[in-house]
Amino acid sequence: MAWDGSALSDAVQGGDDQATVQMVKDALAEGVPALDILDGALVPGIQRLGELFTNGEVFLPEVLISCRAMDRGVEELKPYLSAGESHKKGKVLLGTVEGDLHDIGKNIVRLMLECGGFEVIDLGVDVPASDFVTAVKEHSPQVLALSALLTITMTNMPEILKALEQAGIRGDVRVMIGGAPVTREYADEIGAEGFAEDCASAVLEAERLVAG
Repeated sequence: MAWDGSALSDAVQGGDDQATVQMVKDALAEGVPALDILDGALVPGIQRLGELFTNGEVFLPEVLISCRAMDRGVEELKPYLSAGESHKKGKVLLGTVEGDLHDIGKNIVRLMLECGGFEVIDLGVDVPASDFVTAVKEHSPQVLALSALLTITMTNMPEILKALEQAGIRGDVRVMIGGAPVTREYADEIGAEGFAEDCASAVLEAERLVAG
């Protein structure tokens, strides 16, 4: 009979770190592969919570508690995962564009991406195009995620894409944009490969971009 990770997913979603750790231990003892536990229970649990957060059914404190449960479960798995598997989904470079000091949405996206199995490098807020270019060269991420909360600052997003082009590295990274004024149409207009309207869709979109 195939292993059923639904109870473990529920424990993560509910932020029950003790139950999460115990169920991970039990699954390992039963011989369930560590990657199956990660991809089949821990990640879906946190993704479901992200959807609830998007719908306004849970709030940031619940997200933080669930991420703590997720982290404890992943820590339990680490000795059973080969090098890099715990962050096997890829690397995301993240930052709020120049002129914009908003970071709450960006920080939640970072948290969800990390819980979803990505390695995230966060450049912070008010990041000029040149810093994004330097960081892409240094870290070689698969995805560059740009955030803007103001209509006036989101116009810096195409400047970043242009700077990547001028540096000869535009083809090395896929760009995902998001923030209150940002739309899928704007992403298409400026040539960004990805768009996320909230923290849950950011994880799904990053997965899509890495896979593609």
